[in-house]
Amino acid sequence: MRLAILFSLPVVALAACTALTPAAAPAPAPIAAVSTPEPPIVDAGAAPVADATVGVGEVPPPAPDARAAVAPPEPTPTSACNDQAPQDFLVRKNFLREPGGNQRAIEYRNLTYGYYNPAGTKAGQATPNASIVTTTFMSLPVRMHKKVVPALKCAEEEIKRSCTDHPYTARGLAGVRFKNTYRGGEVTNHIYGTAIDIDPARNTCCGCVPPWNNAPRCHAKAKSEYDRMEMPECWVHAFERFGFYWLGHDVLQDTMHFEFLGDPDRIERVVTPPAGNADAGK
Repeated sequence: MRLAILFSLPVVALAACTALTPAAAPAPAPIAAVSTPEPPIVDAGAAPVADATVGVGEVPPPAPDARAAVAPPEPTPTSACNDQAPQDFLVRKNFLREPGGNQRAIEYRNLTYGYYNPAGTKAGQATPNASIVTTTFMSLPVRMHKKVVPALKCAEEEIKRSCTDHPYTARGLAGVRFKNTYRGGEVTNHIYGTAIDIDPARNTCCGCVPPWNNAPRCHAKAKSEYDRMEMPECWVHAFERFGFYWLGHDVLQDTMHFEFLGDPDRIERVVTPPAGNADAGK
């Protein structure tokens, strides 16, 4: 009887152990695979994309070009006249080497400033003398064609503005001339009142007739034609800005002489009033 009870104890213990062991949890369901998009391939030389909201596969907006600078405002003009160069066909050294060049230059000046004809003017043709006016340059009186007076005034203002480091005081001027002093069919611009001589006694004409070509500066060594005169070089550049030609550049080396060879219709700068000010002054 005791043996039977002892034999049954392991069985009861085994059953108890089995009851205390938790049931095996069911295997978890497999997690669905999530596809991660491949990052776009970025060219090492391309500009970085600044907008982080650009989606995959979308074309990013172009990056701003750091080199593109805002255009600076136009500089304020320093003169009431337009900058312009002499017209090539009116420059003496040009028209003398071109067949018919001298006659072309004369015809242009006749039509623009008045007819000059040493044999007499035809009826109805206005002469340059009809348009000659008295003006001033550096406080000195001079008689010039009225069409070129604005350019002369602008040259004077430019000299006063840019030549302060080279003081020079003009003492004598010569403008219109009523007798042609050129030979060989040429006509001087003095006839038309479009040329001005500044201080003939101080600024030489080494290629002219005596006494001009006897001046000491004509026979002294010189680095350039600017050394043939007392007038500062900056005066030349001031005149050249507004369509005047300095005859010091010519074979004549006429350093006293400036002649307007620009377009007289382009001398004065046209000022356009700002938008919205059309009724200003009414």
